[in-house]
Amino acid sequence: MIVVVLFAAIMAILSRYRKCPSDKVLVIYGKVGTDKNGQARSARCIHGGAAFIVPIIQSYEYMDLTPISINVDLKNALSKQNIRIDVPSRFTVGISTEPGVMQNAAERLLGLKLIEIQELAKDIIFGQLRLIIATMDIEEINSDRDKFLLAVSNNVEIELKKIGLKLINVNWFHNFSSHTNNIIITSRRVISQNRYV
Repeated sequence: MIVVVLFAAIMAILSRYRKCPSDKVLVIYGKVGTDKNGQARSARCIHGGAAFIVPIIQSYEYMDLTPISINVDLKNALSKQNIRIDVPSRFTVGISTEPGVMQNAAERLLGLKLIEIQELAKDIIFGQLRLIIATMDIEEINSDRDKFLLAVSNNVEIELKKIGLKLINVNWFHNFSSHTNNIIITSRRVISQNRYV
């Protein structure tokens, strides 16, 4: 009888031990201790490890690290010269494994569906694209694409980190076009930049 009880206890303990696959983040929530400032933590995030989930007082979920591709067909963005420009692009983002940013993801993205995360990121990207374009001339955007790409990447990444995401890749497609009779800007190149955290 004692052996049976002992075996059952061991199996119960093992059933609460959870490993985290390399393509996911394990989020433990409930009573998970305090941070370095003594404040109660809302969650504990683990990537590439394992943890024991305390029964009753703790639970867990996984967040998927699979990259998320977002088409951003920005139209009529207003430049510094008050000229409207179209900027077709594609951004690839994903949940970050950087400790502080991963905590943001646990607090703001846990439980959301993929489409909801996409829409949230898309709103941020649209806003930052419009903000950058509003500070640059059409000629500057067209002649110095690297500067434009760097500004967009830096601004977008800062904002994405606030909700727990990282910027992986940015692609500009086909052309930038302005809505004027005397200025048409085109580019046959696709400029891309990979940013891995």
